[in-house]
Amino acid sequence: MSSEDREAQEDELLALASIYDEDEFKRAESAQGGETRICLELPQNFRVVVSGISAESPQSFEYTVHFLPPLVLNFELPPDYPSSSPPAFTLSSKWLSPAQLSALCEHLDNLWEENRGCVVLFAWMQFLKEETLNYLNISSPYELKMRQQGSTWGRTPSVPQDAKDCVGAVGCAAAEEGIDKRAVQDVESLSSLIREILDFDQAQRRKCFNSKMYMCNICFCEKLGSECMYFTECSHVYCKACLKDYFEIQIRDGQVHCLNCPEPNCSSVATPGQVKELVGEHLFARYDRLLLQSTLDLMADVVYCPRPACQTPVMQEPGCTMGICSCCNYAFCTACKMTYHGVSPCKLSEEKLMDLRNEYLEADEATKRLMEQRYGKRVIQKAVEEIESKQWLEKNSKSCPCCSTPIEKLDGCNKMMCTGCMQYFCWLCMASLSRADPYKHFNDPSSPCFDRYVFMCVTFSAVLLGCWVWELSDTYPKIAAFSSELHSLLLAINVADRIFSCS
Repeated sequence: MSSEDREAQEDELLALASIYDEDEFKRAESAQGGETRICLELPQNFRVVVSGISAESPQSFEYTVHFLPPLVLNFELPPDYPSSSPPAFTLSSKWLSPAQLSALCEHLDNLWEENRGCVVLFAWMQFLKEETLNYLNISSPYELKMRQQGSTWGRTPSVPQDAKDCVGAVGCAAAEEGIDKRAVQDVESLSSLIREILDFDQAQRRKCFNSKMYMCNICFCEKLGSECMYFTECSHVYCKACLKDYFEIQIRDGQVHCLNCPEPNCSSVATPGQVKELVGEHLFARYDRLLLQSTLDLMADVVYCPRPACQTPVMQEPGCTMGICSCCNYAFCTACKMTYHGVSPCKLSEEKLMDLRNEYLEADEATKRLMEQRYGKRVIQKAVEEIESKQWLEKNSKSCPCCSTPIEKLDGCNKMMCTGCMQYFCWLCMASLSRADPYKHFNDPSSPCFDRYVFMCVTFSAVLLGCWVWELSDTYPKIAAFSSELHSLLLAINVADRIFSCS
């Protein structure tokens, strides 16, 4: 090796190391050579179409990507480079076919011939980075079709059809039998290729995001992307510190379905991976548990084992009210949550009936149908009727002080007799009265109901009638005169009743 060739090689390798970072250029330690990884600049919204992954799945899938796996150029510099010999190299890719790679290898040879005697690695790398897509006539959507050749996988080359458009690519398309040995397609199968494309695209997006500055719309501070997080659906960016506090508050409150974008009117939801990255292990376990429980609650055919120490989700068979816990083997009724009672009606407690009735009345139509399927329409109807009956009785009746039978008073005196136990009692103070002399309660001056046997009823009627006489006196004098006589009669009855009560 001449000193000029050695010096030219060293200068070129040092120049490439200073231009590209370690992810793009890596110099070999044992020889004059290295490896370059070249990521192509794709057009915006570049789409990759995949057809026929397998015979069982002939449909097509389309993915929008910002980055594709890099082209890998491995090279070794011979002793007489660049004065006489070109670099020895291999060119590999995961998503380009061997035919397409062969076309690129041929063009690299042409570049060497045009620059014989000069260093050529930088020109090769610039060509691969900036002109590969145009040279191979690749545009969006780019369709990948894998076909099996013997025991290895190959892809139908997407090459130009017009020789005037791309001489190198057409040369490889004319005879696919002459694939360049330096062209290597580094892929095992179509499914692995899709996975690698999507994983690389996501990793590169994250790398670009981490290197930029963003304004957090919560704390209004500008921070590096590595300290921020963005929602996938809407791309709104917030710093991790603010989102961490926001997520922790919502999880502690049990609002696991509210971990959405803080931007007003934005419906984007954080992924479980994002939540796990920000909150602690204990809170994430709570989030995971509540999320699973809320999801199961929305399923009409899922109930929980009623045993407090179990609470295992149980699948309910359609049209069947029996549930059997897979954990503790407890057989229970899915309507009342008690031990399974066959065709006998459910015996719900008063508290459960009230909760069931309130929940049913406040629910929308879809939820009502769901509850009718789960508990039975007759059970819910019975709950609603019993609660309404109870409320009416509380409002319009009083309970017997002896046997608690509900009693309604329409008119008459205040001495009441229970139809259940035949006990006398006072309607005003609900005290039990003596069976021998029930009127003593109303004649005793020390009694709170003294002289109130029928006084309140008659007096109140007389007062109302007196008001009516006064209103009709001008318009209907004959009716007013009759009502006045009736009013006097009621007052006389009242006086007589008081005299009778005192005697």
